[in-house]
Amino acid sequence: KPRFIDRLYTGGNVGFQIGNEAYAEISPILGCRITDKFSAGIGFTYQYYRFKSAQYELVSNVFGGKVFGRYFFTNYLFGHGEFEHLNLDAFDFYPQKRRVDVESVLAGGGYFQRFSEASNSGLFAMILYNFTESAYTPYSNPIVRIGFNLGF
Repeated sequence: KPRFIDRLYTGGNVGFQIGNEAYAEISPILGCRITDKFSAGIGFTYQYYRFKSAQYELVSNVFGGKVFGRYFFTNYLFGHGEFEHLNLDAFDFYPQKRRVDVESVLAGGGYFQRFSEASNSGLFAMILYNFTESAYTPYSNPIVRIGFNLGF
């Protein structure tokens, strides 16, 4: 039976976009293989968003966290479910800038390319759908994520 530390993995994803609509994200995760096929974990998200036009400029710093679960159908294909809570600036042009909480339920699937056959480490790509999309959700469906996992 593997030691607890051997079942842990870390990783996440980073992203960016430049131009009139600028975006940067860092989302580290910490997960644990509960069984050979199922893992669960937590994560933190920070996003910077800026939209600039001739009339105005919108800037927001987004903070939040998530809990997730992954089930591997094969050694490479997995299903992913996630609950995410974000706090961000609302751009609804009220007299004062205000922050809102946005909760999302995401689900989808992906592909995991291991660095070696017995490794917890590798690269992943997944497509998720937000089943609770709202006017304040910072991204639209479908959500594409590419990232990495590093086993201990």
